[in-house]
Parts: sequence; C-alpha cells; structure tokens
Amino acid sequence: MPAVTVENPLTLPRVAAPAGAVPRPVLAVTTAPAGFEGEGFPVRRAFAGINYQYLDPFIMMDQMGEVEYAPGEPKGTPWHPHRGFETVTYLIDGTFVHQDSNGGGGTIRNGDTQWMTAGSGLLHIEAPPESLVTSGGLFHGLQLWVNLPASDKMMDPRYQDIRGGRVQLLASPDGGALLRVIAGELDGHRGPGVTHTPITMIHATLRPGAEVTLPWREEFNGLVYVLAGRGAVGVERRPVHTGQTAVFGNGGALTVRADAAQDSHTPDLELVLLGGRPIREPMAHYGPFVMNSRAELQQAFEDFQAGRLGTVPADTA
Repeated sequence: MPAVTVENPLTLPRVAAPAGAVPRPVLAVTTAPAGFEGEGFPVRRAFAGINYQYLDPFIMMDQMGEVEYAPGEPKGTPWHPHRGFETVTYLIDGTFVHQDSNGGGGTIRNGDTQWMTAGSGLLHIEAPPESLVTSGGLFHGLQLWVNLPASDKMMDPRYQDIRGGRVQLLASPDGGALLRVIAGELDGHRGPGVTHTPITMIHATLRPGAEVTLPWREEFNGLVYVLAGRGAVGVERRPVHTGQTAVFGNGGALTVRADAAQDSHTPDLELVLLGGRPIREPMAHYGPFVMNSRAELQQAFEDFQAGRLGTVPADTA
C-alpha cells in the first residue's frame, strides 16, 4: 500500500495553508467498529457513532480489508438496488469487478476508483474476479456514500471509471507528504472525479515524522480517517491510529502529522481526507436507499419490488 506513488515527491506541485489561516480544531476522534458486508468480506465502519451534522454530505464509509485472502476466500456483494446518492469505491490493493443495470461497470485495480451515481435508481453488483477467487491475494479498499440533494436524487444514473494514473498528485513543501486528489480540488489543483455535491477526497501518505497543514475550504466540513499507521491531528496533536476518524471544526487549515516511529507492516501514515459542502436537507436512510422522507423511502422500495429500478442482465442472472 499504496499503488499510486512517486519516487521523489519534490518533483510535484507543493501545497500548504497560507500564513494566517485559521486552524481547524479537532472536535472528536472515534474508533470504527469491525463487521462484515455483502457475502462476508471484513469492513471497518468509519463513521459509526458520528453525528450526521458533522458528516453531511457524506453518509457512510467502509474500509474493506486490509485482508490477505487464501484461495477460494475472496467475496463480494450480490445484486442489490440503490437510489438517491453516489457510491465511491476506491481500491488500494487488489481487484474488484463492478456491473450495474444501467450498463456501467468495469474492473478496477490498485489505485483505481469507480464512481457510481445511483440517482433515480439501479441494481449493481461488486465481486472479485474469478482469478482472485482462484488464487487468493491481498484486498484493501474503501467505499464511500455521498448524498445527493433533493433536486438531484432522481437524476439519471451515471458511472465514472477513474484510473489511478489520472489522480492529481501533490506534495507538502518538504516532500514528506504525498497527496492524491481523487475528487474535488486542493489549493486550485483538481482531481478527476466529477461530483454533483461539492466535495474533496484525498488519499495522503505521510512519511514518519512528517507534518502538513493544508488549506481547507471554510464552507466544507473536515474529516480524516486513518487507513494505516499512527499519528496526530490538529494543532493540538490529538493522537490517532488505524481505524480512527477525526472530526474537525470550522477553520481554513487542517493539520495532520505522522509519528516518528511506525511499524514494519505500515511504514507510513496513510490517511483519507474528506471535505464537503453540507446539503442541510432532511435525510432518510434505510438499507440501500437515501432519500429526504419516509414516504420517499417507501416509494423506493415499491419501485424496486415492481422492477422499476432495472433488471439483472440476462448473462449474469
């Protein structure tokens, strides 16, 4: 971990918060509980226990793995529906295959992202390829759910295939932090993901002892999830480790730091940084649907049961 990297970060554009930017305080640090998803692959529920007012427009995020599968062990999810939001699957290690009833899909590998806008509704499936099931191997990734405002919930579905080589690579001033902008922008540098709800999604790698203070849009919220390693967040240096999420308050700058000593399995601090403009609308979430009211959830279930969210392609049923 990770696949997308560079030999010398100092060759990249460098970013840092301007002098005088107000630092964001750390409001809370939570620890993700572990569980299983789909047909039984292990996940950490990154946002469990966090009040939605601090997450908006994000709904949930699962860290899938990191797990070394034996032959025959890799698992995915069966066909299932979605409506009213977007799913973002970022694969750090391994291979995953996506297919949906709207014709979207493909295979993503190390560093790739698949961005599915469910909108008015569709069916989809995610599974490891037959080769991974046969041989086993390393699997590690994230799935993030991003809400859609009421005005976009019934838009036509869309699928984006974002290859790892397209992400915007940036560095901290001293080169100690490598930043991969997957979606949104950081200090004017834009990532390839096209979003309906304005957000920023960054995968950052900090070398031991490195610290970076990034400019952060003041109208966005601020979240940092630790994929691997140990470090500290905020100017107050609140300790964090693998599987923890830091929730930041208001301000224009966000600080993260890696501990000087890491372990041999995770030599660097690996983080996901998220920010988004809150939608500030009622949110009704049940199972695979995210709408604005209970009545809209009921309608989504009725539409799914009536086959109006699509059908499973004949060659995969």
